[in-house]
Amino acid sequence: MAERVLVTGGAGFIGSHLVDVLLARGDHVRVLDSLLDQAHPTGAARFLSRDAELIVGDLRDRATVDRALDGVSVAFHQGGMVGNGQSMYDVRRYVEINAVGTATLLEAMLARRAQFRRLVVASSMVVYGDGAYRCPAHGRVARVRRPLERLRAARWEPICEACGAEVEATATPEDHPLHPTSTYGITKRDQEELCLVLGRAHGLPTIVLRYLNVYGSRQSLSNPYTGVAAILATRLLNGRAPVLFEDGRQRRDFVHVSDIAGANLAAAAAPDEACDRPYNIGTGRTVTVLELARLLAEGLGARVPVVPSGEFRAGDIRHCVVDVSRAAASLGWRAERRLEDGITELVEWAVGEKPEDLTERANAELRALRLIEPVAPRPQGATS
Repeated sequence: MAERVLVTGGAGFIGSHLVDVLLARGDHVRVLDSLLDQAHPTGAARFLSRDAELIVGDLRDRATVDRALDGVSVAFHQGGMVGNGQSMYDVRRYVEINAVGTATLLEAMLARRAQFRRLVVASSMVVYGDGAYRCPAHGRVARVRRPLERLRAARWEPICEACGAEVEATATPEDHPLHPTSTYGITKRDQEELCLVLGRAHGLPTIVLRYLNVYGSRQSLSNPYTGVAAILATRLLNGRAPVLFEDGRQRRDFVHVSDIAGANLAAAAAPDEACDRPYNIGTGRTVTVLELARLLAEGLGARVPVVPSGEFRAGDIRHCVVDVSRAAASLGWRAERRLEDGITELVEWAVGEKPEDLTERANAELRALRLIEPVAPRPQGATS
């Protein structure tokens, strides 16, 4: 049955794909989006269907949010700022937009609670920080460390907090403790906990979706703080070598934006028993960032070196491996798109774009703040 729905951030990368599938099933879709310059450099909602109703406004403005919620039965909360690097110095703006914006949306929804059937919230794997690892001596550990002196010595793997031994990544379930390592991660944790706690208290059925690394067409290629696939593609499209931090062997789970849209539909349709919980939304498979860069370079026909930069960045995690069984069992959702097919879709779209490469400018800002550092030179005669 068709519904009236709201998609916050619906003019953006993920939001516009979600809007398309909602429209295709016959829903009346309203979008609330501030059209931030970083994601919308032309100031226009370039990828938003004309069949959607657009309200340009700020999530932190209660009157605007109230207007956006009129007549709506389901809210898909996709709006907010993304990116670990920028969040490490643009702290207040991330907290205000992500946490305060979410609080404003919740207050407006709870003031007319009976109107709403479901709230679906976009969260992220960054809430875990480094996630679950296994220590040879202590088994599964809740928290690991990556001390600065180890990173400066190019010793990338995390260590057990108890004994200092290197640990091995294992699948992170949703009940794993949350230890975010960036401002962005902190705001996403606060965002999802606000929604879950208040949803339970007020009887508003809420589902939180913890996205893994999302990629695909419409990602903001000129935004140097967006997803890694888009950043790499932008460098390659401009004939420049991709910037690969650490040794490039950090593992990530890349999930296509079409699967993310499907997960949102599944969350909206799930029975109430599935509510008031977070769900990992990924493929359950990982590749290294180096492997991803080589796939993109091959697809784009780029003849540039694909090698690590010899630097590391504050707030980054080493590996991200998650357990996706809860989403399959409770939401009936599984990722369907293979990485190779998804990369083809991204490449076919990206070759028609002419993105400005702002990566070096952004990285220069982070270097000036010592949020990107080079590996310390090794003493003469040192061996690994």
